[in-house]
Amino acid sequence: MGEDESPKINHSFLRDYVTEADVISTVEFNHTGDLLATGDKGGRVVIFQRETESKGDKEELGEAGEYNVYSTFQSHEPDFDYLKSLEIEEKINKIRWLPQQNAAHFLLSTNDKTIKLWKVSQRDRRPEGYNLKDEEGRMKDFSTITSLRVPVLKPTDLMVEVRPRRVFANGHTYHINSISVSSDGEMYLSADDLRINMWHLDITDRSFNIVDIKPVNMEDLTEVITAAEFHPQHCHLFIYSSSKGTIRLCDMRTSALCDTHAKIFEEPEDPGNRSFFSEIISSVSDVKFSHSGRYLLTRDYLTVKVWDLNMEKGPVETYQVHEYLRSKLCSLYENDCIFDKFECVWNSTDSVIMTGAYNSFFRMFDRDSGRGVTLEAWRESSKPRAVLRTRRVYTGGRRRRGDVGVDSLDFRKKILHMAWHPAENIIAIAASNNLYIFQDRVTPENQ
Repeated sequence: MGEDESPKINHSFLRDYVTEADVISTVEFNHTGDLLATGDKGGRVVIFQRETESKGDKEELGEAGEYNVYSTFQSHEPDFDYLKSLEIEEKINKIRWLPQQNAAHFLLSTNDKTIKLWKVSQRDRRPEGYNLKDEEGRMKDFSTITSLRVPVLKPTDLMVEVRPRRVFANGHTYHINSISVSSDGEMYLSADDLRINMWHLDITDRSFNIVDIKPVNMEDLTEVITAAEFHPQHCHLFIYSSSKGTIRLCDMRTSALCDTHAKIFEEPEDPGNRSFFSEIISSVSDVKFSHSGRYLLTRDYLTVKVWDLNMEKGPVETYQVHEYLRSKLCSLYENDCIFDKFECVWNSTDSVIMTGAYNSFFRMFDRDSGRGVTLEAWRESSKPRAVLRTRRVYTGGRRRRGDVGVDSLDFRKKILHMAWHPAENIIAIAASNNLYIFQDRVTPENQ
């Protein structure tokens, strides 16, 4: 993020009692950063709005307005697939905002099977003085109308309306893990374990299958799709990652069905690190284009990597997130933590990357210096403008005050979901059922 300061908490939204339905499952800023949406395992979407006014000490500190709850609505309900006798959870897997074209905002939300398009708008005026209706909205007796008048708009209390505009269903046999809107704002793709579909935002009853890796015999299945994303400038390009650690770049100008890729990015395995867990920890859980469109950011279990689109043979940068866990992979396998899917994000200038870890830790890496910093999202530092201190995991050698031992890490407290403001140094971190919003600067150090 910047020079000599740690990030400060802009705002935090904390709840005392944790229920499974309240656990946040996705976080996403809109294209201006003025709105922030979260989805949870209970199928709810909460939208936060940035306050536009800054007064008093906020102006002196140069701080932006805080984020406050703008609207809350139920996006998905639990469902049941009677053909397969399977319950479909209401959990929100992903949220993606559409580019804003008028006063209203639009966002896509998805659970395992169904994608919905929502319109978010606000009203602070209402029309009065209708010719054919009374003030209660009832139709008048036409025989009583003796003159015509023009309705006028009168100020009223601000109302936020969230309405479903379209429902995109029956497009996926397997669980949806990704949705991504094209750069022209007309199409979006949705990916499940074995297929990627292309949808037009105006057409709900059909989609076009652009990737299908399902083998004729499921016993021959060797990998699944883990994430997919459109290129930020070119709507004919998209990428998808797999559980084998590969990333494929596809060009729809070459073929409508992208069963062959334009480029494949993979790193040769180091025979010295080969183990029973190698294939599991090499699975890519998230992939993101840089804002410039030149680089890719990927996250596997132990590392984050930066790839150059012009260099397929290996990553140009590799950062160790929690290498100290390599010796604990057996216990992590037994408690299923090894299958956790961590996300990764770029800052607005593509100079810093961020990803999550355990014990409520998250990591930032400065690409210029190659140095990283470990920070913690926790309740004790949740006061507004509190400065976060850096943390360090003790793995041997001289132990510093405040170091956390590897054996003391709480693997139930995991930072999986996060988002970075599209233009400023503001980040949103989801920690279980709590949302933290940090702002300001941090200097990564060797840790």
